[in-house]
Amino acid sequence: MSANVAKFSIGEVVKHKHFDFRGVIYDVDFEFNSSEEWYRSIPKDARPRKDQPFYHLLAENNEITYEAYVSEQNLVSDNSDEPIKHPLIEEIFTGKRGSGYFKQSN
Repeated sequence: MSANVAKFSIGEVVKHKHFDFRGVIYDVDFEFNSSEEWYRSIPKDARPRKDQPFYHLLAENNEITYEAYVSEQNLVSDNSDEPIKHPLIEEIFTGKRGSGYFKQSN
């Protein structure tokens, strides 16, 4: 079991430190959990450490929406209160409160 603690939470809106996109977190891996091929596709000088949380995002930029997998070291909070316009928002989250999204508990 990993001892990593996630800085960000499911439903939190974040933006990438280096690329122009933002998104809402819908899942967290407490350490890298994707393919080695994906990892090696990142330029070596920009490749994040594997021993940190990675976040699954419903992401958007000015042109498209998509899903992203981003290391914690490359994210910052987005407190703009602007909604995320991803088409899957309503499938995963049931509402928005402040700058974040939430799931209805059963």
